[in-house]
Amino acid sequence: MDESLIYHESTKVDTQLSNLMESASEYVRRSKAKNTIKAYQSDWQSFSRWCKTRGLCSLPAEPRVVALYLSDMADLGYKASTIGRHMISIGLAHKTRGHASPTSDETVKAVWRGIRNTIGVAPNGKSPVLVEDLRRMLQHAPNDLMGLRDRALLLIGFAGAFRRSELISLNVEDIEFTREGLVITLRRSKTDQAGEGRKVGIPYGSFIETCPVRALQAWLEVTGIESGALFRHVTKGRQIGTTHLSDKTVARIVKKYVERIGLDKRRFAGHSLRAGLATSAAMAGASERDIMAQTGHKNPMMVRRYIRDGNLFRSNAAARIGL
Repeated sequence: MDESLIYHESTKVDTQLSNLMESASEYVRRSKAKNTIKAYQSDWQSFSRWCKTRGLCSLPAEPRVVALYLSDMADLGYKASTIGRHMISIGLAHKTRGHASPTSDETVKAVWRGIRNTIGVAPNGKSPVLVEDLRRMLQHAPNDLMGLRDRALLLIGFAGAFRRSELISLNVEDIEFTREGLVITLRRSKTDQAGEGRKVGIPYGSFIETCPVRALQAWLEVTGIESGALFRHVTKGRQIGTTHLSDKTVARIVKKYVERIGLDKRRFAGHSLRAGLATSAAMAGASERDIMAQTGHKNPMMVRRYIRDGNLFRSNAAARIGL
């Protein structure tokens, strides 16, 4: 057979395999939420820079190199959760490029166990916005377009126990006003990358000033928004934007209002609304099943943490002994 023909066929096969690997890598990337992918990419870039400045190879990386990197992160004061995510990122980068993950090596695992035992793995999440906090926050919302938007966003975010990414992705087409309240369809979320969708019911509030359904109605009626992004930017000149807010804007709004009621804004973020609903519901005696139905949690472990936090003083042995 002509050698040039053999070379041509071999090159063709190599190109096809390369295309298939790239396609597979793309599907791997799409299997994760966008924010998760950004975090993985940032972690991998950090590891690559660390290796480059020390003359070490990042791909494929030797297990001892990864072990040294994790140790350096721990010495620099990074949280265990952050170090653990970097391990996942390094492993994923290797696997998607056809290499064995160095994080599976026993040396790396031993270093990781030592780090966890040394610095601890207790979560250091943001504080929840509880019902009484939310009531006070809403009292500081101004009577203008921005105040209407903030009021609706805070109440919908809280009552729906939405993640920031879910809240900012909502369109008018995703909401339906019903006799009982509001039905919101989440087209996609962090735990639903396949896009199966999930419906969340938000009932009318007992008080007009804290009713999420009426707050959203007011925002839509005053702005005349009939389609597209539900929550939008508002300029000082009373101009309404056309695109969705960013997740960072949600965090800024939460921080702005908790600061106005005298709380430390550094302890709160966009997730405080979601955590607040779960914790407040637990304090009110809601069941684990009902809380999970509202939050969309598939793993009960996180919800149980909210329940424990909510019951710290509600079911407290020390409070019953007459001190």
